[in-house]
Amino acid sequence: MNTQHTALPLCVDLDGTLIATDTLWESILVLLRTNPFIVFLLPFWLLSGKAHLKHKIAQQVTLSVDTLPYREEVIQLLQQEKSSGRQLILATAAHFTIGNAVAEYTQLFSEVIASDEKINLKGNEKRDLLVQRFGEKQFDYMGDSIADLPILTAANVGYLVNPSTSLRKRYPSPHIITVIRPSSWKIWLKALRPHQWVKNGLIFLPLALAHQFLNWGKLIDGGIAFLAFSLAASSGYIINDLLDLPADRIHPTKKRRPFAAGKLSIPQGIFLFIFLVIASISLSLLLPSAFTGMLVLYLIITITYSLYLKKKMVVDVLVLAGLYTHRIVAGGIAVNVEVSSWLLAFSMFIFMSLAFLKRYIELLQLTERKSIKNRNYLIDDIEMIASVGPTNGYLAILVFSLYINNESTLTLYKSPFILWLICPILLYWITRIWFLARRGQVLDDPVQFALTDKNTWVISICIVILVLLGTFV
Repeated sequence: MNTQHTALPLCVDLDGTLIATDTLWESILVLLRTNPFIVFLLPFWLLSGKAHLKHKIAQQVTLSVDTLPYREEVIQLLQQEKSSGRQLILATAAHFTIGNAVAEYTQLFSEVIASDEKINLKGNEKRDLLVQRFGEKQFDYMGDSIADLPILTAANVGYLVNPSTSLRKRYPSPHIITVIRPSSWKIWLKALRPHQWVKNGLIFLPLALAHQFLNWGKLIDGGIAFLAFSLAASSGYIINDLLDLPADRIHPTKKRRPFAAGKLSIPQGIFLFIFLVIASISLSLLLPSAFTGMLVLYLIITITYSLYLKKKMVVDVLVLAGLYTHRIVAGGIAVNVEVSSWLLAFSMFIFMSLAFLKRYIELLQLTERKSIKNRNYLIDDIEMIASVGPTNGYLAILVFSLYINNESTLTLYKSPFILWLICPILLYWITRIWFLARRGQVLDDPVQFALTDKNTWVISICIVILVLLGTFV
């Protein structure tokens, strides 16, 4: 965008303008991640005013301003203005510690005007201070929201960054910096990560292995359980994304996630999380109460993992593998089918292998850093993970081979010896995916890779055919 140089200083808002997020909400998430119990004090701090709330939070946490989602269009414009000799001032409602840190990081601003313990520098308060500091119409201002309207009207020239339709109608400025975004429904859908719902297909596994997959009543119950767990899983992904924002923003692929990129706001994420939790529990009430208990337990474990357990070496992998196995047990409860200990053991080992694979991929992607952010794994651990990961996969195949020789298998399959052909297929798949990961061809999530990998689809079809042959031939 071309701008006409003026001697007047340009005052720039921070939240929503210079960055595509809100630093207050960012700070609250940091507080929740580092000291979750102190969050209960937030309402009491707010009773003394928003300025007091921001000040108390700033005393508890330090925001990593280097990972915030800065708007490149705005940064480029401000760099041009500064190079032409214009004075740039960061005028923000954020706490002054955050404003100073942003100014130091960006090296764009000669002065910072921000909130302190007594004044929340927003709306009329910011307008009055800027008018007192520079005079009416003696400064230009760059903002993004309706709260900036009093300041924009007091400024000589107002610049709008990605403004809403309402703001553009009330302040029809010709100076608009538009940040192009995809369709909103695509952003919301991406936040739900529907491709991950395939994991919840494990709910149908007890039904299929019990050879009751033609029982329509149980299939409907399984479908309800699948949908309930899918909504619950999406709520878990959202809370994990919110709590993992700094780490995601420095990750080569996760930085494109809606919350990390600032395409969805933190309050929108919290609302969506609450909605999904209520919807999933409501659906579960159509099934046995034990299933509702399993769903609630799943949610508790997921939130605990996001807050604490994912930072614990090996424990995080055990929890991830356990959550897969949890789905299988919940599926058995939903359709009233007993889950065999063979299936549980196979599940635990195979998903331990995939969970370790995820950590292995993250370590491979490290460049300057020596450890995974928010994970207790070092680059030196990569050889150990490369040993333990495939081993767990091979143990899963060993469990499967022992299952074939079990007496109970003879009652379910006419030709159980056919199932032996599945073993080399699984050996091939486990070994191949680890080889591809080592070559850097599995970039992030093994599940997402499997969904787009033709070999995995062919292998899955072959396994299904062999199971059917073993059952009926």
